[in-house]
Formats: sequence, C-alpha cells, structure tokens
Amino acid sequence: MISQRILLINPTITSHRHARFPLAILSLSAALDGKYASTIIDGNVDRNFISTAVRAVGDGSVGAVGVTVMGGPQLLSAIAVSKAIRRQLPTLPIIWGGAFPTVCPDAALNSPYVDYAVRAQGEDTLVELLDALADGRDEALDSIPGLTWRRRGQTVHNKDRIFSAASLGRMLPYDRLENPQQYLTKTYLGSRTLGYQAALGCRFRCTFCGVATMFRGKMALPTAARLEQDLGFMKERFGVNGIQFYDHNFFDREVDMVPLLEILAKFQLPWWCFARSDALVNLSERSWALVRKSRLRMAYIGAESPSDWLLHDIRKGTSRDQTLEAVEKCRSHGVVPELSFMLAPPQDPEGETEKTFEFIRLIKRLHPATEVMIYIYTPLPRRHDTNAASARMSSEFRDRAGRPVVFPRTADEWAEPQWVDYWCHQDAPWLSERLRRRIVDFTTVLGCRYPTIMDIRASAWGKSALRALASWRYRYQRYDHPWELRVSRKLIRHWDPRVMSL
Repeated sequence: MISQRILLINPTITSHRHARFPLAILSLSAALDGKYASTIIDGNVDRNFISTAVRAVGDGSVGAVGVTVMGGPQLLSAIAVSKAIRRQLPTLPIIWGGAFPTVCPDAALNSPYVDYAVRAQGEDTLVELLDALADGRDEALDSIPGLTWRRRGQTVHNKDRIFSAASLGRMLPYDRLENPQQYLTKTYLGSRTLGYQAALGCRFRCTFCGVATMFRGKMALPTAARLEQDLGFMKERFGVNGIQFYDHNFFDREVDMVPLLEILAKFQLPWWCFARSDALVNLSERSWALVRKSRLRMAYIGAESPSDWLLHDIRKGTSRDQTLEAVEKCRSHGVVPELSFMLAPPQDPEGETEKTFEFIRLIKRLHPATEVMIYIYTPLPRRHDTNAASARMSSEFRDRAGRPVVFPRTADEWAEPQWVDYWCHQDAPWLSERLRRRIVDFTTVLGCRYPTIMDIRASAWGKSALRALASWRYRYQRYDHPWELRVSRKLIRHWDPRVMSL
C-alpha cells in the first residue's frame, strides 16, 4: 500500500561547486502534487545523502523511493543508495527512472535492489505505478506504458509511453529544496547563474545520444508566456543574472524560436545553450539581431566529425561545411561556438581521429576563440525491443583484440570502471592504448594552448603561461607526453571544461 510520502533521490554526479537544480526530481515532485506528498534528497549538495536517505525511510513514513539515474558516475552512487535502502527496508519499492533505465532497462531490472524501471518521460508513469501499488493490484501493472517490471521473476517491458508536453505547464517546486540559493553559482555568464530547461526532447535521432532513446524524435517548446513567467520569477526570487539552458536542442525551427528569442531579448541575461549547426546557418538576420540583443554568449554545437559519411551513419543530419559555416555565423554575431567532437569510431579509429585533429586545427586558425570539447564515440546499446539486438551489436563492433563487444547485463557490471568510461565517452573497447594516450595528449596540448573562457578560477597570468608553454607543441604537432603541461595545469588549477559543463 502507498499511503505515505514518496522519497525522490538525485544521487551524486558532480561536486557541490558545480551543482545545479535537480530538474528531473523537481519535475517528478510537481507531477505528484495533489496525490502524493514527496521529499527531495539531492546528493550533489548533501554529501552524506545515503545516510540521509536511510534515516528518511527508517521511521516507516516513506511508501516508495524514486531514484533518477544517469549512466557513468551517477550510476555508482545510485547503486550505493539503493543497496543501503534495501538493507534497511527489504520490502520498500525502489523505482529507477532517467537515462540509464531508459537505455538499459534489462540491466536495471537484473539488479536485486531495483523493483521497477521507468523508461523515458517518467511523470505519468510514476503516478500510475504508485496508484497501482496503493491499490495492491499487480494486474494493473500490465497497463502502465513506459514501465519495466518483473512478473514471476521474468522481466516485462510494457509498451512505450506516448510523448507528453504536460510538464511544460507545471511550475517546478524550487522551495521544496533545502536551500535553493546554493544552486546559483558564479560562472563566466554571471555571478548567479541558473541551470534551466525550457523545452523537452529533440526532433533528431543521433545513434550515440541518450536523448534520442528517451524522446524518440519528439520535441515540445514552452509558450513565450511560460518562459517569461519563469525567467521573471527567477530574476526576482533568486537574483539570477545568467542562464545555462539544458534544452536538448534550443535552436530548432526558426518560426518557433522567434517568440522565445524575443523574451530573452527582453531580459538580456547572458546565456548558454545547445544548438545545431544547420539551425544556426539558416537563421535570418532578424533572428540573429534578437540573438545579439538577448546576449547569447556561447552555443554548444555537436560537430562530431569532419567526415560526412560518418555524420550520415550516426544520423546526425548535418555536414562538415555546415559546421564551418556555423562557426563563421557565430563569430560574426558575437557568439562563441563550442564544438564537440566524437573521436575514434570503430570503423577507422586512428584515421578518423587524425582527420578530426586536423579539422580542429583548421577551425582554430579560422576562429581561435572557438571552444572545443573532445570525446570518444561510444554508441549506445540497442533498444530493448530491437530484434536480434545482441547479434547485430556483435557483428558491428569488435574490441581491440577482434572479439565481439558484449555490453553489461546488470547495473553493477555497468558500474565497472571501463564501462563508466564508456558511458562518459572517455574510452571504448576498440581503442588501442596508443591511440587513447594520443587523444589524451592532444586534448591536453589543445586545452593549454587555448584555455577555456569558462574557467574563471585560473588567473590571467596562469592562462598566459599555459598558452606560452603549449605553443611550440601545438605549432609543431608534438603532442606526445606533455608532462610539463599537466604539472602546470595542476599548479594553475586550470579547470577541465567537460566537467564544468555538468
């Protein structure tokens, strides 16, 4: 029976310094209003969140626990808190939602400390699951879209839930957090930067992106009135002076974006967002004028590769030329482009990596202020409902020894170091040690030659020293073993922008 409050947990994924509003569990808490009371625990600000969670369930007042779970480092903390709760109260329902159970629902349910996995959008699925548990009707579980569960020891994947924009109509309950002010941090955007998500989903289906699995090509934008209401509230209530938009793709169809750009131009708060190169190059000059007035500082663009054949294979939908054109458009309108690249695809890891290095150098010659983020190409496992998934995966990808790549079958296996690195795009089974080291070395030299503007902690003289030390290596492409740069980065306390973007 579920008559008590629901405990919603955001396991630790980053440091307290980089913590942003836990938007996923805030949205769940809002969806439960009127039916179930909820309590929020955020492991990014409560470093003893596991003990806090165990104490919260220990008095018997909690009827179920919902845990939002990303793959990578958050998976480890999600496993730890789930195991601790299971030891304390073995019969308390533990529900996982978020990116990991959406992409790997079988692995989640193959773990004894998870009772239910919610795939994709979780608000309605969670409410319906709690209703079924409250009524004590196991047969009702069959009819809940988006739910993965166990029936007599066998994993059952219910049908997918239809995309919903209902959450865009609900104000998030920020005051349910212990101290909302602590989520506003000093960044290059402003002294009180807000992490905020306006839109849901993305129209595109890139093969390496968890958003594609989560939303399956669906997207919804907020109304201009809703965006204006939220930004006005944030500015008045919290004194926000910078915004980091977590929309999965802020720039999409221009006709839909103009009303939102007009609102942003009204507030003129410096902002950062995700964007696509094809959307940026097709913006009219009128829209670019709104972009300038709104004070967009940086746009994160998934360039991924300079090879059009690979962009086609991963279903990116953009081209090399569009990346170059988007860089020029941003430069001419006062926006810093932040390009992400996926290196070492399994088809030709070494050749494609070297080609990408040259492309990055070309971009830096054209527009040195361009920020560059480097990752390893690590495609996600096939969906649970894809026929012959394991056979197809084995035929496509092989490790460095030529053996078929076999993905983990449990959450604990996904939490092993090599698979945490895989999820975080830091390593892959087909990567040789020599190539992995070359990528790390190139990234180090590039990052020192062009220190990120996002790092507001390192001093100006420190960044100048890094640029000078790295200049000869970058100029002559001598990337191997840059020990002096690694030592200097530690002394100067230079941040890695990939961590800062969390």
